[in-house]
Amino acid sequence: MSEPVENYLDSLFAKDSDLERVLEGIRERGMPEISVAPAYGRLLTLLATLARPHDVLEIGALGGYSAICLLRGMPPEGRLTSLEIREDYAEFARGNLAAAGYKDRSETVIGDASGSLERFVREGRRFDFFFIDADKENYPHYLEQAIRLARPGALIAADNTLLRGRTIDPGKEGPSVMAMREFNRRIAQDPRLTGAHLPAYDGLALAVVK
Repeated sequence: MSEPVENYLDSLFAKDSDLERVLEGIRERGMPEISVAPAYGRLLTLLATLARPHDVLEIGALGGYSAICLLRGMPPEGRLTSLEIREDYAEFARGNLAAAGYKDRSETVIGDASGSLERFVREGRRFDFFFIDADKENYPHYLEQAIRLARPGALIAADNTLLRGRTIDPGKEGPSVMAMREFNRRIAQDPRLTGAHLPAYDGLALAVVK
């Protein structure tokens, strides 16, 4: 989808005060402006509304933008767990979730995501919905761990699968690009998944765990 079409469709929706607060805070703090695209944020809300997950795991919190989108679609008893390596980002995300009314329905776990995921496996935790939006080199690993932690029928979503066009550029072979190509292949071909790729914005992968 071309940028003019994306801009046109985005313009149809009103500004969102909670999400605008997150984006403004990210800019003020000099944080990376890499939150999920607004259209994909709305899609996350829609998917959570349809799936009605009780336990959601988000890998990569940043400022809490995607967490707010997910929580909006979850049932009232649903709980979201976010993994974030940086304590300052986690604290900022917690504040944004509290301002949006979700303080008591979310937790942010600080530390290396791989270690947290291994601990969740040992503890026997299970989740109904996963959103992956963290360091790209570990996407294949995060996908495998998500499958291990998934209840049957769980939904997996992952952002930035095109890496601003680098994924489809044969001249690019860096670690992030190679990892993302492997991740995208697994979404399409892993027999444990029913997957699809959305090519708009910076790419979004979706898969259901069989």
